[in-house]
Amino acid sequence: MEKKQTMKPASPKPGDSHFVDIHEVLHEGDEEGGGEEERTTMERNQKPNRPPSARQFRIRGFGGQRSGVSFSRQVSLETGFSALMGKEAASSSKANKDEGIKVLPRSGRSFGGFDSAKRLNVGGIDAGEKKGDFSMFRTKSSLSKQNSLLPIKKGDNRSDPMEYWSGQRNNNDQNSNHVNGGGDHDSVHNGVPAGRYFAALTGPELDQVKDYEDILLPKDELWPFLLRFPIGCFGICLGLSSQAVLWRALATSPATQFLHVTPFINLILWLLAIAVLFSVSITYILKCIFYFEAVRREYFHPVRVNFFFAPWVVCMFLAIGAPPMLSPEKLHPAIWCVFMGPYFFLELKIYGQWLSGGKRRLCKVANPSSHLSVVGNFVGAILAARVGWLEAAKFLWAVGFAHYLVVFVTLYQRLPTSEALPKELHPVYSMFIAAPSAASIAWETIYGEFDGLSRTCYFIALFLYVSLVVRVKFFTGFRFSVAWWSYTFPMTTASVATIKYAEHVPCIPSKVLVLILSFMSTTMVLMLFVSTLLHGFVWRTLFPNDLAIAITKKRLVRDKKPLKSSFRRWTKQALNKHNSGNKDSGDEKESSTHK
Repeated sequence: MEKKQTMKPASPKPGDSHFVDIHEVLHEGDEEGGGEEERTTMERNQKPNRPPSARQFRIRGFGGQRSGVSFSRQVSLETGFSALMGKEAASSSKANKDEGIKVLPRSGRSFGGFDSAKRLNVGGIDAGEKKGDFSMFRTKSSLSKQNSLLPIKKGDNRSDPMEYWSGQRNNNDQNSNHVNGGGDHDSVHNGVPAGRYFAALTGPELDQVKDYEDILLPKDELWPFLLRFPIGCFGICLGLSSQAVLWRALATSPATQFLHVTPFINLILWLLAIAVLFSVSITYILKCIFYFEAVRREYFHPVRVNFFFAPWVVCMFLAIGAPPMLSPEKLHPAIWCVFMGPYFFLELKIYGQWLSGGKRRLCKVANPSSHLSVVGNFVGAILAARVGWLEAAKFLWAVGFAHYLVVFVTLYQRLPTSEALPKELHPVYSMFIAAPSAASIAWETIYGEFDGLSRTCYFIALFLYVSLVVRVKFFTGFRFSVAWWSYTFPMTTASVATIKYAEHVPCIPSKVLVLILSFMSTTMVLMLFVSTLLHGFVWRTLFPNDLAIAITKKRLVRDKKPLKSSFRRWTKQALNKHNSGNKDSGDEKESSTHK
């Protein structure tokens, strides 16, 4: 039972103060224990800054009707805001009244009302795009789709869509920065920092998301095939094309004439490498056409960006390892220009980032796969020597050797400012062998002799090869993936360098070394080729969801310590306001009693 004593004010006039009657709600226990005691609420001005007390009150307006809104101290920011908004919605319809109060989820991400991803771009989701919508990575969805979803307002100038969209996007970015506390979550179309990939991903090629990370696409749903097709598939082409070079050398080198290797093995491997390269290239071109935003994310990936060099290295391998029955002794220079040109312009971009510093400086992004951006210079030098351009070959060899020393020292030293290299990145450590092996072959091709410098590079590669082979456990414990093809290319390059060494140092140990390294390289390629066929066509597990491209630009999970301190600070402020409110109420009550 509620006992109330009200002081009915006169009808309000413009300019007068707004008076509200506040009646205390007595629960059943209060009604039984204090049924005879009446509490009188005093007529006073409403103070907007006064915090609600621990008890619940009901507010009665001038019309004498109750609003039906209850307030309590234990209410979150978003819930209180929704309650106030629900008060206005209740006057229009009953359905809106039922939806007036929303419960705030008990999650760190929803603190302060940030849980709704469909308001603004949160975690890389633009306005008009839902989390889990694959169209966010499509090529043309960023402009046409979102612009069509924007409401048309009176006075909007749609004559220039780009200008209109630009203004809307700037407004969304400003609102997102305000809500997220300075732009914690940017659009999916913006670049992800290199350090973010190391912090959020694990695996042989940083292709697996850590348990505490969230992604933009669903993990339990199978993605479209093009989104699941990574740039690392060109590693398969690298392995097969380098094998074609190896078997050409085994069939034509004087040091291996005792093996009587037929040249048809080289022909079969060369045709197979061309077929695989054609299939992978067509598939990835389709990905560039339909999912260009996913390709951009792979370009910003610190490991996968190096595989953008792979297609051109494969083409140069195929030109070098072409069967003698199909290719002339001296190749046309146009072949070198077509294959080396794109590689050279791409390395200008990457090397410029290493040199100029910034977020993608070498000490931040260096990893074993960075040798792919270096080894192409030596392969290009070999091809340039084959076409007769010796000066161009010397130039590329000098550029490649200078940057190889920088990458080698950076990876060995591991500066404190660099990102920690994950343990799961061990398979691509075999890339250490590729650059010095290719450098020794290129020097021998340019100058025609396996002299001191060429042997120095070869011995460095041989020592790194042995240091990795003795650590068998270093390369075990990983599930099969396309990244395992990273073994084959460096091992094959070391085998070819050993054949060149055996030509100039003909002895039994050198020939035995040729047999051992060639057998290991060919066996590894054969095992991986069979495993790839089984996973791709029998078990259909070769292309799982590519989670690496769907990570958020900022980590959405908040740390416990900052959240705890923020909550304590917010609670302390609320208690201070409550105490000051009680003090003001006591002063008013004392002054009223005195009157």
